[in-house]
Amino acid sequence: MTGATLVHLGDLHFGARVDLDQIAALERQIPELAPDAVISSGDLTQRARHGELQRALVFVEQLRRVAPVLVVPGNHDTAWWRSPLGLFGAGPKHAKFRRYFGDDLGPVLEIPGAVIVGMLTAHGLAFGSMTWNLRDLTVKGHLPKPEVERARAVFAAGVPGAARVLVVHHNVLRGEISQRMGLARWKQAQRRLAASGAELVLCGHDHQESVGQIDERVVVATSSTHASMTRGRRPSVFSNAAAIWMTLPTSSLMSPASDR
Repeated sequence: MTGATLVHLGDLHFGARVDLDQIAALERQIPELAPDAVISSGDLTQRARHGELQRALVFVEQLRRVAPVLVVPGNHDTAWWRSPLGLFGAGPKHAKFRRYFGDDLGPVLEIPGAVIVGMLTAHGLAFGSMTWNLRDLTVKGHLPKPEVERARAVFAAGVPGAARVLVVHHNVLRGEISQRMGLARWKQAQRRLAASGAELVLCGHDHQESVGQIDERVVVATSSTHASMTRGRRPSVFSNAAAIWMTLPTSSLMSPASDR
């Protein structure tokens, strides 16, 4: 039996809302856990500013001394105002994020025991992310079909028996406190995720930790935040999930993100 231990972080929000005490605690705790990989499911920044991205990069580089790190952008990392509704193409929205974290917005990480695929759901003000609710503008995400097909192909070419893990920013299950879905056309998105071949989906965005399932077969672990914006003033936590061959968890071990 093979397996991999993954640390899953989300919604760091470097900038005005970040909790630096929690960041310091993460920097102490994660090396002690000796994970096989660290996952950051987006919203590394508050406003996608250069200084915020630079501080996030320093944090990620420290983690890379411990284990490989996979990062996807969130809606707060997406400078949608540079190309609203795609008027100037998709490039300007993630130009700054690419400068610091690389051109690939849907990175793939293969480690012993797991194949991990990042997928882009943060498109800012985009037709695919729009709903009839005005408060959803620039906040909701969407999951394009080509992203799912790409993930399916990666899983098909992966090592047999390895855990198949997807990473997206937006929560794919309804938040317990917020009662909000992160993705527009969420039923379609759930069908696509279930059809991708994934066994575990890691996401964030909702600022409340949770664990659930899609179709009683795809485990979904939603991370909390490490900023001053937790739902219901709950303590921040992060997920230290053991993804074991043919035995993925139906619950995650949630670790406190600070000593307070």
